[in-house]
Amino acid sequence: MRIIHFLVICALVISAAYVYRIKLDSTVRTERVLRLRADIREERNKIAQLRAEWATLSSPARLQGLAERHTQLRPVESHQFGSLKNLPSRPPRFIKPGETDPIGAMIDVVSPDETTASIPAAPAPATGEGAQ
Repeated sequence: MRIIHFLVICALVISAAYVYRIKLDSTVRTERVLRLRADIREERNKIAQLRAEWATLSSPARLQGLAERHTQLRPVESHQFGSLKNLPSRPPRFIKPGETDPIGAMIDVVSPDETTASIPAAPAPATGEGAQ
């Protein structure tokens, strides 16, 4: 009977130690979750602050003031626009009508089997008597 009592007491001690370990692990994980939530909250606050700063820095009134202070820009006036008659005439054609396009001819010359990358071309499939 004493052996049974001893085994039951040992089982209770082991169970208590296991429960304590589980509780300690859950406490550590809970603290970690709370710390991560606090970090997320801080990062969101920083993001909101940066967005507010960006809105301030990119406001049109501020940019207009900076442009006036640091550049010599003036509003566009109507006499600054050109007319169609002031445009240069169309450049002469290099290819006469009816002739073939030399660049197009060079493109047609390129072989489709030519490798242009750093990877070598795959071997061509064997044809003829030796292929099976």
